Amino acid sequence: MIVKTKNYRLDKKQYVVIALKDVLQKQWWAALPVAAVACGFFWIPSWWWIFGAATAGGLYLLFWWLQFYSLTKLEQGRMLFERYSYEITSQQILMKINPREGMPIKWTQVKHAKQHKNAYLLFLNKAQIIHLPFKIFNTENDRKFLGSILKTKALLK
Repeated sequence: MIVKTKNYRLDKKQYVVIALKDVLQKQWWAALPVAAVACGFFWIPSWWWIFGAATAGGLYLLFWWLQFYSLTKLEQGRMLFERYSYEITSQQILMKINPREGMPIKWTQVKHAKQHKNAYLLFLNKAQIIHLPFKIFNTENDRKFLGSILKTKALLK
């Protein structure tokens, strides 16, 4: 079965939010050193511990935000934000710019997937994301078929 979708373009602001949330969920442990520095307040009471921890945490967030924001401005990242239609089979995802031009993505390239209340997110790496909102599917069965493929490939839990 082939699932054909409507044309869709990922918004740049939405991309930054999705990518930042994913990195922070995977790197939750980065909050531990920040908390450890903040706990220095109990050892030697000084607000500099809290200030230092907040600065370190803020710089960490700023680093990742700049990584994803800068990708939206670079020429190399332009392909993430073009208007595509998708043809999805159990072998691959075909991202089509027009009826003659497209790029196949094998399922082995997808590292993991998430299902939100209104979209599927396919992560190729930290920076490359395929966002498939439910509204681009022509029927409910197409959406369910993609969900079954993701579960079969062990990408979605």
